[in-house]
Amino acid sequence: MAADVAVIIPTLRRPEGLERALRSVFVQVGSLDRIAAVVVADNDPEGSAEPIVQRLRAEAPVPLIYAHAPVPGVATARNVGLAATDAPLIAFLDDDEAASPGWLAALLEAQVQTDADVLFGPIRGRVPENAGWTSAYLERFFGRDGPDVTGLTDDIHGCGNSLMVRASALPGHAPFDVVTNETGGEDDRLFTGLMARGGRFGWAAGAWVDEFAPPHRATLRYALTRAFAYGQSPSQMAADRRDWPGVIKWMLVGAAQTAIWGASSLLSALLRRPGRAETYDRCARGLGKVFWTRGFEPKLYGAAMLARADRSSVSPSDAAGIPARDRSSGS
Repeated sequence: MAADVAVIIPTLRRPEGLERALRSVFVQVGSLDRIAAVVVADNDPEGSAEPIVQRLRAEAPVPLIYAHAPVPGVATARNVGLAATDAPLIAFLDDDEAASPGWLAALLEAQVQTDADVLFGPIRGRVPENAGWTSAYLERFFGRDGPDVTGLTDDIHGCGNSLMVRASALPGHAPFDVVTNETGGEDDRLFTGLMARGGRFGWAAGAWVDEFAPPHRATLRYALTRAFAYGQSPSQMAADRRDWPGVIKWMLVGAAQTAIWGASSLLSALLRRPGRAETYDRCARGLGKVFWTRGFEPKLYGAAMLARADRSSVSPSDAAGIPARDRSSGS
C-alpha cells in the first residue's frame, strides 16, 4: 500500500522526550510502509530540535522532516507541521509521548473499521517516582481511558495520540486557530467545526501510547490549573456553536458541581483523605464551566510558558505537543 500517513510531532525544548517519541515511531510494526514522513515541528525560536533531527535522520527507516515554527504556541506548531507534508492522513504524537509498536497500525485499522474523520487512542500516564500522595491521581490525569473495543464515539479528546483524515478534519492551510496559542483549546475549536459539519469520531482501543510528565508538570497545582481549563471546554464549545442554551446548561452544571465538590473538597482536606486530589479536580472542572470566558483562561502554553521557564530555569517543554484540552479525565 502507498505511503499515505504523516506523523507530526510538535516539540519545544524537550530533547530527550523528542528522541524517545521519534524512536518509538521508527519501530512501528505493520505500518512503516504507510508512513510518508515524520515531521518534527520545532516550536523553539532558537531551533534547538534541528540537531536531534539531523542526528537521527541517518538511522530513520522513514523520511524525517524538520519544520521550524519559531512563534511559540501549540496551534502554530501544528499548522507548521501540517504545511510540511501533503499526506492525506495525519497522525499526531506529542513530544512527551512514546508510541507502542502497534500504535499506528491500530489507528489505521480503526479508521477503516469506523470510517471516522478523527480517531483517538488510549494513553498511560507516567509520573516521577517522587510525586508522593498525588501519584495515582496524576497518572490518571495525564492518561486517557476509553472503551475496550474499537468503534465510533461521542467523546472528544485532545490531538495527542490521534489520526485525522486531512480532507475532512483539517480544512484549509492553517486549521488550528492561533488565537489559542497560549491558552490551548485549538483542538476544541477544530472539533467543534467538524461536529457542525457532521464529522465522525472514533476510538482505537489498541493504539496505546505512554505520556511522561516531567517533574515541573507532575504537581497538584499544575494539574488543577489544567483541570480548570478542561472544565471550560464544554461551555466554550457551546459558545463557539452559538448554542447559548447549551452555554447556560453547562454553566448551571458547573455551578452545581462547584457547590457539591467544593464542600466535599473542604471536608476531604480537613480529614486528609487519600483520594482528595480527585475531589479537588472535580471542583476545578466545575469552576471552569462557570468561568469559561476568555478573560479567565489560564495561559499555559506558548510565549507564556517560555517566560515562566526563563524565570524559573526549568524546561518549557509543555508549550507544544501536549493535549491542550484532553477531556479524558472527565467533564
